[in-house]
Amino acid sequence: MGFPIKVCVVCSEEFELRPDKPGFANRCLECTEAEAEANAASGKDTIDASERKAMNEERRAAMKNLLYRKDS
Repeated sequence: MGFPIKVCVVCSEEFELRPDKPGFANRCLECTEAEAEANAASGKDTIDASERKAMNEERRAAMKNLLYRKDS
């Protein structure tokens, strides 16, 4: 039994969906690699823990204000 055949949403070519394939299940290996290279070339780094914590605190505060504010 072979692997399922999928169609890439980026380039519309068929590819085999293998269990060890990196990336998204709806993109072929070439498009996944190209996107990873583009992200690396653009200097898009991941955020560190302190930035993530600050963003989460801001998001929690905003959600709390939306959920529990009293409409006047």
